[in-house]
Amino acid sequence: MKFGLLGRHLKHSYSPEIHKELHGEPYALYEKEPEEVESFLRETDLDGLNVTIPYKQTVMKSCVWLSDAARKIGCVNTLKRMPDGWHGYNTDYYGFSAMLKEAAIDPAGLKCLILGNGGASLTARTALKDLGARETVILSRSKAAIGSSENDPGQAAAGPGAKRSDAKERSPESCTVIFDTYDHLERHKDAGLIVNTTPVGMYPENGTALLDPADFPDLKGVADVVYNPARTELLLRAEQAGISYAGGLHMLVSQAKKSAEIWLDRTIPDNEVLRIRKLLEAKMQNIILIGMPGCGKTSIGKILSEMTGRPFIDADEELIRMTKRPIPEIFAEEGEAGFRRYETKVLSELGKRSGCIISTGGGCITREENYPLLHQNGRIIWIRRDLKVLPSEGRPLSQLHTMEALYEARKDAYQRFADVIVENDKSVESAAERILRLQYDLNS
Repeated sequence: MKFGLLGRHLKHSYSPEIHKELHGEPYALYEKEPEEVESFLRETDLDGLNVTIPYKQTVMKSCVWLSDAARKIGCVNTLKRMPDGWHGYNTDYYGFSAMLKEAAIDPAGLKCLILGNGGASLTARTALKDLGARETVILSRSKAAIGSSENDPGQAAAGPGAKRSDAKERSPESCTVIFDTYDHLERHKDAGLIVNTTPVGMYPENGTALLDPADFPDLKGVADVVYNPARTELLLRAEQAGISYAGGLHMLVSQAKKSAEIWLDRTIPDNEVLRIRKLLEAKMQNIILIGMPGCGKTSIGKILSEMTGRPFIDADEELIRMTKRPIPEIFAEEGEAGFRRYETKVLSELGKRSGCIISTGGGCITREENYPLLHQNGRIIWIRRDLKVLPSEGRPLSQLHTMEALYEARKDAYQRFADVIVENDKSVESAAERILRLQYDLNS
């Protein structure tokens, strides 16, 4: 049997790796332009396909049969070849529901705010209603976008009044649906759940969010269908505010499991989702090394790179490359504040990457704004080493202060940034091995 993913831009897709873990059958990527989709579906000999943007509505006209979920939601993300032609399913519905369940986010009785009015919004809206949401508010950028057939295949269900910014519909299950614009965000500060179904915050446009969860006093949870980075700016803000959150990777793996079950006509254990998600997280996450100057970050990072094949990046070397100046010269001419500004600029770019090993400068933790840059897609490892053996030559701050004084000033920040502490008290090789075991401990 042969399967694949149909879309327009698939360069960064995780689907082949997910399906390799789920069933091991051949699975390939098929990038097609809009005018090629219909003939591709007609001529391909594949047994099944996943479908991603922008073709989740396009493929419906090639289906001879639609599942209840696909028909109700108005889009298809899974195709199965049957004797009479393509059968269309929507497994995103299952994936979205599984994502909320895994994060212990229960929408029952809540007012739910959905950011975006496209195909993913339709899936979220349907699932939230079925999970008992009291009310769903779908936010678009403008009145013109609300209920338009281009952005909302479910327009017919919403009714002609949906083009008004205060348009409402009430389902038989008594879940009110409101269509509104971001201009009226103040009306919805009582939301209990926020769901982002837009690409805002997705790589490479990291660090952007449509709103701040901290502004919603009744908020119980935040979900984002984006899975790269692992923690979007929206989720980072939710985390900072102490609000439960869910990222899109669990949804991606869950919907893939359901697709595979449809294709193979067999059940795949639910615990496979968590196993595969954690495996992907371990591979996707950057390994970020922090610690005092001379603690061994660079040596350990290079060994980890040799052990894993991951690229190793020294943030200080990147800074030198960017500024075309040695670090002591920057300190002498612009002081520590000037150096830190350059450092944050470098980390803002490095933190967007995936699957890298990044050694940071010893003082990067002195600026709190560096934490989300590193945390968004990384596991932060604090390398500790006996202060007595730390070198200071060529390190401006280490020469100005005693190591003890510098450590006392920074230790609390190291603690705040760190996900894990690893002692470099034997050899750099043993420290690297310890980090690698932690990274791939799928039970952690």
